[in-house]
Amino acid sequence: MKGEEIEEESMRIIEEEIGSLKDRYDKREWLIVRRVIHTTADYDFASNNRVIFHNAIDAALNAIANRCYIVCDTDIIYAALNKRNLNRLGLKCICKINDADVIDDARKSNRTRAEVSMRASINEIKNNIVIIGNAPTALLAVLQLIDEGIRPSLIIATPVGFVNAKESKDMLMNYDIPYITNIGRKGGSTVAAAIMNALMTLC
Repeated sequence: MKGEEIEEESMRIIEEEIGSLKDRYDKREWLIVRRVIHTTADYDFASNNRVIFHNAIDAALNAIANRCYIVCDTDIIYAALNKRNLNRLGLKCICKINDADVIDDARKSNRTRAEVSMRASINEIKNNIVIIGNAPTALLAVLQLIDEGIRPSLIIATPVGFVNAKESKDMLMNYDIPYITNIGRKGGSTVAAAIMNALMTLC
């Protein structure tokens, strides 16, 4: 089978097997959740660790229409984004986690590079899309920036792990700002990229 045929068959299987779990989502939300399930082979993203949307899709489409920046906490997200759609929509990704200044500042201040990279990206975060797929400290840093008046158009946050991953996402859900996140410890950069890839197909 060709790649496109495999993807179509995968989506057919998901639709066949998911059952009533898809009824939690509207049509556009389901396209995004289905993409996450396709990426992870994990139906839990529609149930116990379900994806949560808050005023997100229209905010994302508006930001994309304005050719927003996409600020990422890891290069893995950029690697997993559909480059054809990025180019088609005129979007530019920013990830400063490997910048020399960020590495040096993180070492001197005893903070994570993910945290420092978010604060170093203030100008790109404001009124743009932030994608956090790995580091809870990056999400906590963005929430602190919001408290200081720096508001992104949308946060996609699926940090993964055992230390503050769930807790940071729980904190995000207390903010009245457009976001897409998920419940619990699961997540990862490929999940975050899958969400963004699905959003771009809606444009």
